[in-house]
Amino acid sequence: MSEILPGIHLIDGIDPDPEFSTHVYLLKDKGPTWTIIDTGLPGAHETIEKYLEKIHVERSAVKKILLTHLHRDHTGSLKQLAHSTGARTFAHWIEAEYIAERPKYEGPGMPPAEPFRVDEVLKDGDEVDAAGGLIAYHTPGHTPGHTAFYHPERKLLFSGDLFFGEGTAATLTPPNFTLDSPTARISARRMSQLSIDSLMSYHGGPLLKHGGAAVRKLVESF
Repeated sequence: MSEILPGIHLIDGIDPDPEFSTHVYLLKDKGPTWTIIDTGLPGAHETIEKYLEKIHVERSAVKKILLTHLHRDHTGSLKQLAHSTGARTFAHWIEAEYIAERPKYEGPGMPPAEPFRVDEVLKDGDEVDAAGGLIAYHTPGHTPGHTAFYHPERKLLFSGDLFFGEGTAATLTPPNFTLDSPTARISARRMSQLSIDSLMSYHGGPLLKHGGAAVRKLVESF
């Protein structure tokens, strides 16, 4: 995949193996700039930079890197991409502390490969001037400060690891990778109240159509 919706790119070729889909998204801002959501595992920055070159986007045009949470498959190339693009980095204030290893994260899933100091911290409901306007929603459960980014005008939900996409269905991240599954279900229920056309999951999917219906069906099964 590449440009999966107007101005929304799913960057090809960063999956560590064919059974593990990893979706780093590149979003066109309203002006000449771009935003990246999550950064893949260590080493993924090379593929991301090659993709920018392929579509004729200067690295310096990437002005923001948004992080859904601390896990290594989301933050592994954060330091390298922040350095090569000069972008400002954003994360929920709880996740920012774990990404900086203050303290080190000891929950399920792989912690960051190295500490990194995020530029700007977010809280629930903050608006982010990216891709035409995103809202940061605190969606804890998978990790303490897990964050989803919602585009109200286009009804897109960049859900990080709150949801997996499986065909036309949405599922929660498996419990063995989740800090607190009951809290994740509460976060899922909250997100089901949004008007969602496209569910932009990080693993599996994405569900470009009927994403809200898939989320509501999942929540009804709890």
